[in-house]
Amino acid sequence: MAPKATKNAGTGKSLLIVESPSKVKTIAGYLGDAYEVESSMGHIRDLPQPSELPTDMKKGPYGKFAVDVEHDFDPYYVVNPDKKKKVTELKRKLKDADALYLATDGDREGEAIAWHLMQVLKPKVPVYRLTFPEITREAIERGFGQLRDIDQDLVDAQETRRILDRLYGYEISPVLWRKVSSGLSAGRVQSVATRLVVQRERERIAFVPADYWDLTGQFSRPEGQDAGRPFSARLSSVDGRRVATGKDFTDRGELKASGQNAPAALDETVATALAAGLQDAEFSVRSLETKPYTRRPAAPFTTSTLQQEAARKLRFTSRTTMRVAQRLYENGYITYMRTDSVALSDQAVNAARSQAKELYGPEFVPASKRVYASKSKNAQEAHEAVRPAGDTFRTPSQVRSQLSVDEYKLYELIWKRTVASQMQDAKGDTATVRLGATATSAAGEHAGADAEFSASGTVITFRGFLAAYEEGRDVNPELSQDTGKKAPKDEDKRLPVMSEGDALDAAEVTADGHTTTPPARYTEASLVKTLDELGIGRPSTYAATISTIMDRGYVQVRGSALIPSWLAFSVVRLLEEHFSDYVDYDFTAELEEDLDRISRGEAERVKWLEGFYFGENPSEPGLKPLVDDLGEIDARAVNSIPITDEITLRVGKFGPYLESGGTVDPETGEITDPVRANVPLDLAPDELTPDKARELMEIGKADGRELGVNPQTGRTVVAKDGRYGPYVTEIVPEPTQEELDAIPTEYYKNGKPKPKKVEKPKPSTASLFSSMNLQDITLEDALKLLSLPRELGEDTDGETITVQNGRYGPYLKKGSDSRSISSEEQIFTITLEEAKTIYAQPKQRGRAAAKPPLADLGADPLTEKRMVIKEGRFGAYITDGETNVTVPRAEAIEQITAARASQLLAEKRAKGPAPAKSPARGKARSTSKASTSKASASKTSTSTTKSAGTKGRTTTAKRTATAKGTSSSGTSRTGTRKAPAKKTS
Repeated sequence: MAPKATKNAGTGKSLLIVESPSKVKTIAGYLGDAYEVESSMGHIRDLPQPSELPTDMKKGPYGKFAVDVEHDFDPYYVVNPDKKKKVTELKRKLKDADALYLATDGDREGEAIAWHLMQVLKPKVPVYRLTFPEITREAIERGFGQLRDIDQDLVDAQETRRILDRLYGYEISPVLWRKVSSGLSAGRVQSVATRLVVQRERERIAFVPADYWDLTGQFSRPEGQDAGRPFSARLSSVDGRRVATGKDFTDRGELKASGQNAPAALDETVATALAAGLQDAEFSVRSLETKPYTRRPAAPFTTSTLQQEAARKLRFTSRTTMRVAQRLYENGYITYMRTDSVALSDQAVNAARSQAKELYGPEFVPASKRVYASKSKNAQEAHEAVRPAGDTFRTPSQVRSQLSVDEYKLYELIWKRTVASQMQDAKGDTATVRLGATATSAAGEHAGADAEFSASGTVITFRGFLAAYEEGRDVNPELSQDTGKKAPKDEDKRLPVMSEGDALDAAEVTADGHTTTPPARYTEASLVKTLDELGIGRPSTYAATISTIMDRGYVQVRGSALIPSWLAFSVVRLLEEHFSDYVDYDFTAELEEDLDRISRGEAERVKWLEGFYFGENPSEPGLKPLVDDLGEIDARAVNSIPITDEITLRVGKFGPYLESGGTVDPETGEITDPVRANVPLDLAPDELTPDKARELMEIGKADGRELGVNPQTGRTVVAKDGRYGPYVTEIVPEPTQEELDAIPTEYYKNGKPKPKKVEKPKPSTASLFSSMNLQDITLEDALKLLSLPRELGEDTDGETITVQNGRYGPYLKKGSDSRSISSEEQIFTITLEEAKTIYAQPKQRGRAAAKPPLADLGADPLTEKRMVIKEGRFGAYITDGETNVTVPRAEAIEQITAARASQLLAEKRAKGPAPAKSPARGKARSTSKASTSKASASKTSTSTTKSAGTKGRTTTAKRTATAKGTSSSGTSRTGTRKAPAKKTS
């Protein structure tokens, strides 16, 4: 077991620090009383936002980025405000400890956390670094047998990544604010991910569909073995010329090949004629080929492949997958889930082989172990694939009662994949048959044409690993959303027994028309796969990246497809035109590889950052020269996308809209104002065709059309096209001079009169019914809409019943009791008696079953109430049944711990209820980045010490984790250089 703690005058215990509080109880149970196990709750220090730096630093070298780019890119760190109490507690416990064991995660973020703990705690006792790839007794014992120092190369790589992201975001994002819209952001990975989604949508917009036809037939042997057993075959050639299929066409709707090599593209006339001429033709088998079939198991899961497969098979988002995997790891069910490796330890290989032999039989396990090699060269992630924890695996049935539904599903997926990876190949035979006939006179001018059909089928003779697991496949989300139908496969489809020359009966030959489909939109799974294949970013951050591009309004989800907004088109265009390298796929992948080189000690942190930011030579300028010499950017051009020669889509402050230029009046010669039309928010970019744009422009021309005067109010009624759909409203006239003169004049203290303000009444407004359109609505229809809600009368209990239209459709209302009705037309026809009948029936609660919580965090240590994370109308939130608090945007759900949730709820309770009609202020500042976040913690600054000296800065060859004079909370990183004079801010 673990080495015994050295006894001293204190407690005689050693202090062991992990990242997550969820691990503490399990690890403490294995270690016993000789160790006190505590959690750092993630990062304890980070770069503050420049606006939160101490006043005397804001105009200094740290003022722009909280990084001194002129002096070795020295970062200024502060202890996160929500970690001050934790740091104090750790310091107190360290005073009584004999030794300090830093057991944070084994990736570069975990290594950085260990280094920051060293800098802040300043231990005077022996310090040991160790990692636990899984939370099991065996792994903990192995961890204590492999004690080491902090890996400074990993720390350098993490710090470089943090500074790189700060420089990238803080230099490029302000350009987006000025030229596109405020509140936007650019990021090293998020911008490239957004570009991928936008580029796919561009391909769909440019796509030209092509029509083609083919023939399918149902065939069978008239006699002999398998006689009458039908099989399907497809036309493959006519007169020796191959028949075109969808893959033969380009995205422009043209055949890829030309001349003699071009396949024959059948049209409806030819296909129909051939079908008629082959219906009674004499078919025979022309060739039969059989080949052995072998299929190998997939490698064990990496972070990326786990997210992809969970999306395909479990319909989990990347965020859900990582959140559930985090819980499984922390509770000792799986190994560390942030890894690029597909390798398994000897213990894991033996466990998988043993379990496969026990459950499926010895014939399902190969004689030698299967070894999988990782494609990634990086050394900063954990060194083993994601697998069940332990030297022996627990089957899903053994742990089912201990896990939530989502945890069980993911554990079962990981278990199956791991066990299958050490099983035999699947074996079988694949048969391909070609059969043909000559078209009869019923084919008309195509009589005598030689038609050849083909079919194939695979028979699995030994299932091998398929007995345990089969890998999922990506599908087009537009073609197979929740259909429940599996794509047709040749696997495990046996053809009838037949021989060359056998006669065949054609039961049915049909002509089928097809249209090529545009490239499939990305799903979360396919986007993760593409990012991983391109080497962009780190798979463990993909969930947060996808969440970010959704939060920024760059991407929305429809079903499982990711659809870019027009805002994303503007952002990507600006970045492509002015920051092309920084959204280039190869360049971004090289950045990640450079970070891996730093983590392996093959590149030096400061030199690399200097090249990235300042540039290495005129031909390779860095980010700073590029931003400094950016020149003038035409914001109107960036936010304009031509749809037709006359119609342009523009991205405005309040969303996208269409605009056509003013026309010349033939009588006066004057240019009329341009016509504008709103673009529906749910209209995908590739659905905005020229015809659709013209249709919307016709609606735009009717925008503001005067319908007449409301006789009850005397106000003009107009039809308007709003962002959320068409509506009618009244125009409230501006106050007359007489009305203004009647208002008493008020004066400022300096004696000047205040402007007179007239509070205008709110105009009556009503949305059009779905059956109405803006161009045809009449004053009569508008007045009926404006008269709503309609009062029907009183129910037997004396309550008044009204009928009205709402966001979710037409409904009745009696007090606080609402009941839906079937159609909008009923609003004006339903009677009081019909309404009473509806209210006499029991109310059906809700429209669907309540959604389960996103996460169950257990009891709040302060209130002992159960804490859960739920999905709300405006996003995820934490609740204990009484107090609700929104999950901070900067924090991922999977990284919210019980301690963090308790803290957020306590802060919310301390604030008390929000003032009426007053938006919450400073919400973002009341919380900090997730306590277990790997990326960056809270950026709120505190009054702490800083490294003020700028003279005598020298860099040593290597920093050591136990170097004296290192920086503490609120200091620049001085561990790499001689300690300068300290100044308290």
